[in-house]
Amino acid sequence: MAWEAVRAVLQHPRCQNCHPQGDAPLQGDDSRPHGQNVLRGPTGRGMVGMECVTCHGPGNLPASYGEHVPPGIASGWRMPTPEHKLVFANMASAALCAQLKDPAQNGGMDSAALRHHLEDPLVTWGWAPGVGRTPIPTPRESFLGAWETWASQGAPCPVAAP
Repeated sequence: MAWEAVRAVLQHPRCQNCHPQGDAPLQGDDSRPHGQNVLRGPTGRGMVGMECVTCHGPGNLPASYGEHVPPGIASGWRMPTPEHKLVFANMASAALCAQLKDPAQNGGMDSAALRHHLEDPLVTWGWAPGVGRTPIPTPRESFLGAWETWASQGAPCPVAAP
């Protein structure tokens, strides 16, 4: 099923680290709580004085960082807003699917906006995260193909386990 290929990518550490259940981002291949007591903040960009881009700045592009240097991207590091957390970590497949499709939970995005989000540099970074970080193992083209298939079928969600 195409959804399961999509789900596997969304629940890879590169994605779920910015889509945790709580307000602290996760980090690393083991999805451990972020150091330095970092929190989501009121806009998803960190707390005042500890904004994500303070360490994960646009100047920290993949060619310039190593294993122990915080990565950055041109569009700015961030998490979803507190009102629309769009949790990927530890979500059952059916619940993740339903949440992803629900504009009340996903930041008001319809299917076109969700697809557009997949082109954001923060999302595409997951396939080329730099030295010492495991990239998403599903090739990006395969993921996008699975996404398109799932969407063209009406974005069906699996039935929740009883």
